[in-house]
Amino acid sequence: MASLAIHPIKSCGTLALGAAELTETGLDLDRAWMVVDSHGEMLTQRERPRMALIQPTLRGGELVLRAPGMLALHLKLDTVEAATRVRVWDDIVKAYDMGALAAQWFSDFLGAPPSGLLRLARFDPEEERVCDARWTGSTKALAAFSDGYPLLVANAASLADLNTRLVAAGHAPVGMSRFRPNLVLDGLQPWDEDHLREIDIHTGDGVVTLRLVKPCVRCSIPDVDPATAETGTAVGQTLAGFRADPRMNGGLTFGMNAIVVQGLGLTLRAGQTLVLRHAFD
Repeated sequence: MASLAIHPIKSCGTLALGAAELTETGLDLDRAWMVVDSHGEMLTQRERPRMALIQPTLRGGELVLRAPGMLALHLKLDTVEAATRVRVWDDIVKAYDMGALAAQWFSDFLGAPPSGLLRLARFDPEEERVCDARWTGSTKALAAFSDGYPLLVANAASLADLNTRLVAAGHAPVGMSRFRPNLVLDGLQPWDEDHLREIDIHTGDGVVTLRLVKPCVRCSIPDVDPATAETGTAVGQTLAGFRADPRMNGGLTFGMNAIVVQGLGLTLRAGQTLVLRHAFD
């Protein structure tokens, strides 16, 4: 495994990690928070590209957020405020508001709409947001504020192939952070992840088994530059030339959504040994 990453706040910056605990909803603290409007509706880089500039770090018992022109915002990991309900896609779920200071910070940086301040919500760990059984089958899988599944798996060789195509078309290469995966695999052929069924990860304390259940259909977010928040079209246009996936009714795919079969509570680390099983094995 080449690398691990989480995105503590949905659609904000990436936090690369050397190790992360595996929980029911994916890597610990991944998509545990979400920015919402005053009505509890989710906000993402699709509407607010500047969210990409909000960079998280973990320090002691705090999540520390930094953004250009802003003082750092410190959020205690063990503290929430009022209970609330928010919408993530079609799901209305229990959450906790993170208070007035966080609301003002996000509103100042992203711009508050006339309807009121933006809010920051934390997923209620007692909530069960169940993944779509059409893809998970008989395995009950849970997600927090991710788009729909606990984990996103990508392949370094696929990014290299995409970058070859981008450069050939006169565009700059892009980094993996545009695709926001949790696990990046290496040692594979380009697009081999399309045909993986399960991954065993040997942690030293036990085996984690992940099942790849659904190709990840891409929206406009990979065309947001995470360093500048500038938007473009090159990534989407290049994917359109060769990644229209018939399994997803022609949606453009990059990476695979995964669920946890076994290994909750174990720690994943970059460099751990993987055993890959293909769908045709």
